[in-house]
Amino acid sequence: MGDDMDDDKPITDQAMETMTTAVEATKDAAVTAVKQVKKAAKKVAKKVAPKKTAKKKAKKAAKKTTKKAGKKSSKKAAKKAAKKATKSKKAKKAKR
Repeated sequence: MGDDMDDDKPITDQAMETMTTAVEATKDAAVTAVKQVKKAAKKVAKKVAPKKTAKKKAKKAAKKTTKKAGKKSSKKAAKKAAKKATKSKKAKKAKR
């Protein structure tokens, strides 16, 4: 390391150059590390994602069926109530 130091340059410039190279090397290492982490995360996500989407679809389907069932039962209840009302009206008229 001491061999490539220029005697013509002041020590501060040499120190700055050394620090800059170290920073650049660290930056490059950080960038590659981040890339590797992203790659690994994508792999994991690919393995996990299908299960999650299947669960979400199942949940949505369950919600839809419960909604439909709720709507149907409420419609039936309304029809029954309407029928009872007309029947009771007819029964009252018949009693008169």
